[in-house]
This record gives sequence, C-alpha cells and structure tokens, in this order.
Amino acid sequence: MSAPSSEQVLRHLQRANAVARRAASFGHHPFGAILVGPDHETVLLEQGNVSAVNHAEAVLARTADTNFSAEYLSGCTLYTTVEPCAMCAGTIYWANIGHLVYGMAESRLLTFTGHSHANPTLDVPCRYLFTHGQKDISVTGPVEEVEAEIAELHQRFWNP
Repeated sequence: MSAPSSEQVLRHLQRANAVARRAASFGHHPFGAILVGPDHETVLLEQGNVSAVNHAEAVLARTADTNFSAEYLSGCTLYTTVEPCAMCAGTIYWANIGHLVYGMAESRLLTFTGHSHANPTLDVPCRYLFTHGQKDISVTGPVEEVEAEIAELHQRFWNP
C-alpha cells in the first residue's frame, strides 16, 4: 500500500484540528480525530473529544469497529491532533486500524496541561504500546508543519 502524500497528511491533520476546535467550542477538551480510507482521500469518520473516558480517538475507533471490517480498517489511517494516550492507543490496536498519524506528541501536551485534574496526561508513547502487541501499526508523528497550530489551540484552552 502506498503512503499518503505530505499534502494529504497536512490537510487531514488540519481537518482533525478543525474538529478539535469544534469540540472546544462545545466545552469539551480540544482533541479531534478523523479516519481516512485506504485511498488516503476519503474521510470515513470524524470525532471530537466527548469526555474524560470518551476521547476522540477511542470513540472514533469503536465506531469504526462497528461499521467496517478489520481487514478494511487495517488499510485505513487515523489522523489525530495529539498522540493517542494509552487508552486510545489500545482501542486503535483492538479496532485493527493499521496506520496512525498525529500532529503533536503527548509529552508536549503535558507542558500545557501540567498537573490538571481535568486531563492527567499519561506520558506513555503510543509507539511503546504498539511494539508490545502482535499487530503491525505504522505511526507517523509528530508532524512539525502543523504542531504549532495544534499547540496554540491547547495553549489557549489549558492556559486561558
């Protein structure tokens, strides 16, 4: 399978960030995710953060799992604004989504949230979790070209 172009990666991460802005406008934490089909163009699903246990990536992965076969999802890419936490990485793994692209590292998010009780960030890289599984999930990120845009949204949200 071919890899997405740089233009596709940037466009999809910017769309995920628009989803994150929309989530924040409803009072939710500013995280956004989209699922793109194997053609690297078709957006199948998009999801903003809902709550502390219904993160954008986890809700999207569970929805994808109920609507698409595991074989199909293995060719799909989940684009997300921030590196998935341990819960979300696990859900992506179990949903069989084969590719992950994130804009900003979880460790960078921690610099904005600090010790916030609203988002007690787990600084556990998703790559670490995936290497302990039996599925081959490719990971790209952080993506420097969109990281500042994503960071700005989190800076405003967590440190108004």
